[in-house]
Amino acid sequence: MISWSTEDTPAGPFTAVVDADGAVLASGWTARLDELVPLVSRELLPGPPREVADLGAVTRAIRDYHAGDLRAVDEIPVRQRSGEFLEHAWQVLRKVPAGEPVSYAELAALAGRPQAFRAAAAACARNAAALFVPCHRVLRSDGSLGGFRWGLPAKRWLLDHETTT
Repeated sequence: MISWSTEDTPAGPFTAVVDADGAVLASGWTARLDELVPLVSRELLPGPPREVADLGAVTRAIRDYHAGDLRAVDEIPVRQRSGEFLEHAWQVLRKVPAGEPVSYAELAALAGRPQAFRAAAAACARNAAALFVPCHRVLRSDGSLGGFRWGLPAKRWLLDHETTT
C-alpha cells in the first residue's frame, strides 16, 4: 500500500509518499499530493496513495532533520526509476554531506562523468525524493543557488540550516 502524509516544518509543509516497505517514492515542501504523484514512476505507483497521520520512520526522520539531526534522513530508503546515469547520480547525491554543497560539475565528476554537468543538473531537476536525495546541496559553479523545484527560499533555508546546525 502506498501512503502519504504532510508534516509542518520550519521550511514549510513537507509531504512524503512512501511505499509499503517504507521507501520514499516522492517528497517535497508542499501540502499538495497532486504535485508529488506525477513525479513517481508509474511502475512504483500501482494505485492512489492513502493519507495517513504518520509514516513511521519517515515522519520521525523529517521531524528530526528539521529539528537539527541532519543525518536523520540518511538511512531512509528511496525508490526512484529513470535512466542509468540519473539513478546513479541520485545515489551519489545521498553521499554529499550536509553543510558541504557541491557544484553541478562536481556532482558530474563524483558520478564518474566529469563532462556531464547538464546531466547532473537534470538529475537534480528530476529528483522526486527531495531531502532524502539532497539535491538542494548542489549549487552553480559561481556558488549561486541555481534552481529548486520547491523554491529558492526553501533551498536557502535548507543550506542555512545545514551550515548553522
